[in-house]
Amino acid sequence: MTIVTVAKLKKMLPKTYLHKKETLAEIIAVMSQNKHLEPVMDRFVYNDGTGKNLMSLQGTIAVLYKGKHYNFPVCLWLEESYPRSPPICFVKPTREMVIVPCKYVDNDGKILLPYLDEWRHTQCDLHGLIQVMMAVFGEIPPLCVRTRPEDNCEYMLKYPFLSCF
Repeated sequence: MTIVTVAKLKKMLPKTYLHKKETLAEIIAVMSQNKHLEPVMDRFVYNDGTGKNLMSLQGTIAVLYKGKHYNFPVCLWLEESYPRSPPICFVKPTREMVIVPCKYVDNDGKILLPYLDEWRHTQCDLHGLIQVMMAVFGEIPPLCVRTRPEDNCEYMLKYPFLSCF
């Protein structure tokens, strides 16, 4: 993981963000508790084809599944109106991983949680979101590792499927 200073983070976040101080404070708080997430400025492309440079937090979150900890790769995109609007969140499988669609993750890896649907900026934040993701993914894992081409996800979910740390 790259070490990002507060000064560097302030420079990374564009002036187009409406609530820059709040956004920076949340990013700093989340990074201090989730050492495998880092801020990245990149182009986000919406479903209608339009794109925008947005800040995201990318990396892994630790999930407890059947008594073992696993790393789940995620990307949390923060729109310019954040924290008044929820992040746009995805699981980001590696080449060896397969998305397991369920009621909380669609075929494209987009995370669909009630926490995001009911987002209220005074009651919801990135830390709370990550805690919800960790709990939900610990019960219904959204990813599995394909160890052999003929493996299907139902078979693989019976066995540990992500690298332990």
